[in-house]
Amino acid sequence: MSKKAFAWACATQFALTAVLMTGAPAFAAPATKDIVKNYGDLAQAMYGDALTKAKDLDKSIDALLAKPNAETLEAAREAWKASRIPYMQTEGFRFGNKIVDDWEGNVNSWPLDEGLIDYVDKESYGDTKEENPLYTANIIANKKIRLGPKILDASKINKKVIAKLNGALDVETNVGTGYHAIEFLLWGQNLHKPGVKSGERAASDFDLKNCTHENCDRRRAYLKAASGLLVDDLAEMAGNWKPDGAARKALAGLNESAQLSTILTGIGSLSYGELAGERMKLGVLLHDPEEAHDCFSNNTHNSHYYDEVGMTAIWNGKYDGSTPISGPSIAELAREKAPDAAKRVDEAMATTLEKMNAIKTKADSGEMMYDQMLAAGNDEGNNLILDAVDALVAQARAIESVVAALNLKVKIEGSDSLDDPSKVAKAK
Repeated sequence: MSKKAFAWACATQFALTAVLMTGAPAFAAPATKDIVKNYGDLAQAMYGDALTKAKDLDKSIDALLAKPNAETLEAAREAWKASRIPYMQTEGFRFGNKIVDDWEGNVNSWPLDEGLIDYVDKESYGDTKEENPLYTANIIANKKIRLGPKILDASKINKKVIAKLNGALDVETNVGTGYHAIEFLLWGQNLHKPGVKSGERAASDFDLKNCTHENCDRRRAYLKAASGLLVDDLAEMAGNWKPDGAARKALAGLNESAQLSTILTGIGSLSYGELAGERMKLGVLLHDPEEAHDCFSNNTHNSHYYDEVGMTAIWNGKYDGSTPISGPSIAELAREKAPDAAKRVDEAMATTLEKMNAIKTKADSGEMMYDQMLAAGNDEGNNLILDAVDALVAQARAIESVVAALNLKVKIEGSDSLDDPSKVAKAK
């Protein structure tokens, strides 16, 4: 026997002896503190990438405003789509982390009543909405709007002014900031006419010399304010996940069980109530193209897909971003402590990603966009979405099995679309 082979044999025998003597596995499960550190590193990297892409978007908007034409508008649109990829992967940090959930509405509130912001097609949009007095307030066209007993001075559109639109009059669809406000300004309404796959706003809506639809100066100011505020908000959250940031400190203040529960709450609630329910099943129940998450750009298939990519990354403790992260994970802990439950999650996530990819592939091909998949009578499209919904529900149930196996406590958010569809029909 060679020296190398002899050494390997001795090392193997030593490891086996250790197992027999102690009854412990050769590879111990990771410590919770190490899992939590890597979880924080993942968040820092993901939000950092989202911030970088938001800055790229802001620069592309500067280029659009400097020279409004079809090319600069298309470049800004592509930058918006690119900015969604890292951001959507962060959504698994919601729900479990209060600091994220409280902040999220600033950047990703949806749906929004776009008539609050700018002109709309009255024939398709209508003039009024009983539950929202600001349905057609059009702050770009109007320098003052009434917010209940107060008057909002919008003579100068800036970050401070548009931020006051969020949740105005306690109406959730009053949204003035974030990705979807920017999306609406870049694409305009998606009127869902045959052959039209997204909004078709003209670059001249931002052209001071050849202005269309009036108020181009104010529209430009709004777009720039919204883009700048998105950068500010993402910078805040990226900072919260730095080693000494507020999000890390809040997590560190919990006991070990609560820390692990935080991780699984985020993945479970996004899987079930939010994505499977509110963003996907609801749209099929209502057959409403407005229920597509990125309805102006028709980018919904990508947003849903990258939500799942992000959840898988958080589960496995591995992110392939500009700064790759890989380390101790809750999946690794579960595989050591509850291998059957962990395997169930692994298999469920693989299935869900496959179903999400089927939607993405169909939409990317141009054969059928997500809003078309929602249509009544489109069995093929409906089934593509419902297959993904079923996979997400199974994923949530698999996560619950890990929760039980690790003796944790997690409350996964529900959705009437899944739990009581009759309520959705009555509400409609």
